[in-house]
Amino acid sequence: MIQSSDTATAHLTWDERWKSEDGRAEWLDPEPFVMDFAGAVSEPGRKRALDLGCGVGRHALFLASLGFETHAIDGSAAGIAHLTEQASRRELAVRTSVGIMTSLPYPAGYFDYILSFNVIYHGDPGVVGATVREIRRVLKPGGTYQGTMLSKRHSKFGRGRRIAENTFVIDGDGDKDHPHFYCNAGELVTLFEGFEIASMVDQEHRKADDWHWYVIAERA
Repeated sequence: MIQSSDTATAHLTWDERWKSEDGRAEWLDPEPFVMDFAGAVSEPGRKRALDLGCGVGRHALFLASLGFETHAIDGSAAGIAHLTEQASRRELAVRTSVGIMTSLPYPAGYFDYILSFNVIYHGDPGVVGATVREIRRVLKPGGTYQGTMLSKRHSKFGRGRRIAENTFVIDGDGDKDHPHFYCNAGELVTLFEGFEIASMVDQEHRKADDWHWYVIAERA
């Protein structure tokens, strides 16, 4: 039996990818979902934001350009190194940390806005639940979370090895070579206990049958 502590391993795979220019190439432009919402809620100099699972920093750099006090964390040292270099080159202030999503190095109620795009479903229910609790802990009451989750409509749900409830590994399949957690609408709402769900849309992400939940929620 795989233990929960052994399933939050995606950052190890991504760390290798972020070390090369080719590996980073697909992950340099902010997503429209993030740009539209963050642009609408930004208040230069007044709001503190966290890019959780920032990768090479495409969204952290965008948030900093909007005037957020921007923090970014990722388990990949290579991703953080690239973000730090880019922030310096663009003269943007981003406070970076290498760390894990289940134990965030921030005090309670620290952030107004937390973004986690295609990140927190990398693990089993224990990892995902612990991460959501950490997000709630470090958000201010009334603060906003924006992120994505894998939908059970995804073409790869149920494929590969089942290592826990709703959690599968497809060996030798790139990103799916480590644990991925999938949920339906009811399970998503239960997972985000302590939040008011403002929006949850099940939509195709980058290609056909690549279904993701796009979520915006407010900390109760």
